[in-house]
Amino acid sequence: MTFTADSDLVAAVHVAENHEPRRGGVRPSLLILHYTGMSSAAKAIDWLARAESNVSCHYVIDEEGRITQLVPESLRAWHAGASFWRGETDINSHSIGIEIQNPGHQHGYPDFPAAQMHAVIALGKDIAQRHRMSADAVLAHSDIAPGRKIDPGEKFNWALLARRGLGLWVRPSSVHGDDPGLDAGACGSRVAAAQELLALYGYRIEPTGVLDELTSHVLTAFQAHFRPLRVDGRLDRSTELTLERLIGASDRRAAA
Repeated sequence: MTFTADSDLVAAVHVAENHEPRRGGVRPSLLILHYTGMSSAAKAIDWLARAESNVSCHYVIDEEGRITQLVPESLRAWHAGASFWRGETDINSHSIGIEIQNPGHQHGYPDFPAAQMHAVIALGKDIAQRHRMSADAVLAHSDIAPGRKIDPGEKFNWALLARRGLGLWVRPSSVHGDDPGLDAGACGSRVAAAQELLALYGYRIEPTGVLDELTSHVLTAFQAHFRPLRVDGRLDRSTELTLERLIGASDRRAAA
């Protein structure tokens, strides 16, 4: 297969083997951001393009901001894996996936360079505008697969994206050292209320009122995206207030 890049921002096309039509003929409505977890963008591109990898993505962005496209946006790439968002489990059919070069948490987890972030924002805005994606449709891999995936992680600057017009962000509530929060096994109305709001935003979680392992994973994913100063999977007041602000901002955007 050969194809023409979907964006003028693309510097190179490197065709991936793993792709297929989007199931049900759906159009992409979600933008999923990942990190590669590999030592270099070249190695990531090579692996993501191979049939035996059983994975692929639409774009890879290296540390210098160079963008390579591997799968046309019209096709289904294999980047999300087992995942869920707002009732949908076939995230691959409903999304476009961008892999951002970073070796990840297991290999030092360096900061994302400014040139790379600039490219993520430029490409993300281009995709979101062309596909008319809502601000709250720009997600982390960890948002759609909490516990299984942790990328792109707490160092990724979601606030910068939002200031530049990509994604939804609210000011996180201050973290207080004297509020360690509720830990695993805690029960009650506070836990149930948080679970209800997390589910309302899109995470896969049931309002059981018990801070079980799944809830801790979802809280960790939420914190890494929206309250990155302390990512611990505990339910403190800062997390609750930030979540309430996010729901309010999402509701206002939906009403507009």
